Amino acid sequence: MFDRLASLGLLLPYLRPYRGRVALAGLALVAAAGLTLGLGQGLRHLVDEGFAAGSGAALDRTALVLFGVVAALAIATCGRFFLMSWLGERVAADLRRRVFEHLLTLTPAYYERARTGDLLSRLTADIALLQSLTGSAISLGIRNILTGTGAFAMLLVTSPKLAGIVAIVVPMVVLPMIGFGRRERRLSRVAQERVADLGHTAEEVLNGLRTVQAFTHEPVDRARYAGQVEESVGAALRRIGTRALLILVVILLGFGAVTFALWVGGQDVIAGRMTGGELSAFILYAVLLASSGASLSEVWGEIQRAAGAAERLLEVLAERPAVTAPAAPLVLPPARGRIGFEEVVFHYPTRPDRAALDGFSLDVAPGETVALVGPSGAGKTTVLQLLLRFYDPQAGRIRLDGVDIARLDPAALRGRLGLVPQDPVIFSTTARENIRFGRPDATDAEIEAAMRAAAADFLEALPDGLDTHLGTRGVMLSGGQRQRVAIARAILRDPAVLLLDEATSALDAESERAVQGALERLARGRTTLVVAHRLATVRQADRIVVLEGGRIVASGTHAALVSEGGLYARLAALQFGEADQTGGIRLPG
Repeated sequence: MFDRLASLGLLLPYLRPYRGRVALAGLALVAAAGLTLGLGQGLRHLVDEGFAAGSGAALDRTALVLFGVVAALAIATCGRFFLMSWLGERVAADLRRRVFEHLLTLTPAYYERARTGDLLSRLTADIALLQSLTGSAISLGIRNILTGTGAFAMLLVTSPKLAGIVAIVVPMVVLPMIGFGRRERRLSRVAQERVADLGHTAEEVLNGLRTVQAFTHEPVDRARYAGQVEESVGAALRRIGTRALLILVVILLGFGAVTFALWVGGQDVIAGRMTGGELSAFILYAVLLASSGASLSEVWGEIQRAAGAAERLLEVLAERPAVTAPAAPLVLPPARGRIGFEEVVFHYPTRPDRAALDGFSLDVAPGETVALVGPSGAGKTTVLQLLLRFYDPQAGRIRLDGVDIARLDPAALRGRLGLVPQDPVIFSTTARENIRFGRPDATDAEIEAAMRAAAADFLEALPDGLDTHLGTRGVMLSGGQRQRVAIARAILRDPAVLLLDEATSALDAESERAVQGALERLARGRTTLVVAHRLATVRQADRIVVLEGGRIVASGTHAALVSEGGLYARLAALQFGEADQTGGIRLPG
């Protein structure tokens, strides 16, 4: 049982910085439990010295003392609630930040198999369960244990015979709590996974809503989501049913024992073996014991759910990034922009049976523009991903300015590189902050200069200029405008090496001209690697490298490659031959 709860040890490092508040909360909790038990003795004196003795002065005195106990109990309970709630919020915030920071260290290889919706569920719903545990369930559990234990001790002092009757029932309450708790923990994890499924499906459909609506796929997605909702409800109801049965058993046995003990105690009062005050105190302690047991059954369910959540978070935190900085990273020399690939072999983790690059070697001189062309799946984008060190090759080496990039801190490496992807990410913030993403410490003047260099002057015509919020995924902008924002971002970064991954492939002719002009200005004086399907965009490259099956099959200028025939000549003939009829020069497929 305790091994199953070991995952809750996850919380200890996050509670340690606040041990002072934990200690204060503990003191308030112990005080509240002790004062609650003190109510029984106050009630006994009130009945025996006030009511039974018929003394008004004694009644006043005992009532005043009892009120003092109640007031102190209220203050202690208030302090406990505030301190524990504060701890719950603080620990949840620290844990949420820690998990998010860890997720940022994981490489694309992890996200190829992980589901974003599931990760978001762990960041929100699972941490919320741990927040509830820290902020309330733990303190309630400890309070009920202290109160229940103290109440039973006072029962022994008040009437050993009646306490014995109650004690017989305690094992009958504890055993169901253990059995039902194990089942609830298992069902709780299943329920949390079903909620994660809902998040994943909703995110996927909403992100692709235009495609969903264009293909009138709404009925299918409604039915799929409705089915998952029902599965989630079913899983939750099974967990709820288990907890409800546990509460039924605990209350039935606990209060049943109290009722029987009260019947026996009533017989003793009638026979004169017990005073009315002692029976009143016994009743209070018995009710406290029974209610503590009932509350513990609910707290136990919360603990089981939180244990399941902690396990899911530990799974994420146990993931180690596939790419890490070496213990003693080398320092890059002054930037020149020389790139070298030496017999590189690479298989994607999700496709281990097929080499994306196989014996790939390439040397790029500083300031040279090299275009990578070839059919889909040839390995063009893989070259950029390895240079960015999103992955490490299984064999071979990659150098930047003569230094093996595996011996560099990835952050230092990427600081020398600037990427303009085919589908740039526009964040849900202002145009200014989207450009500043390339260099967070840039001034407004530098941002505006980068905007003009990228031919992104259209941003100034937006309602609030550069301070206009661009919406989710840059919905306010066209494809060409998003590309120019991405180019401005890269210009602001001022990289030694520029990586262009099909940066104009999805644009119309007019947008392509504007973007191509901005890219030419950006590439001037920099080492540039260009991945392209449209051969017209790379005809002026210093060198064109043709890839097929992860290998270089040809290299040279556009004219030389066309004249020697082969794959490039076939692609050129296909594209330029169809240009007059289709208005496009995109490689089929």
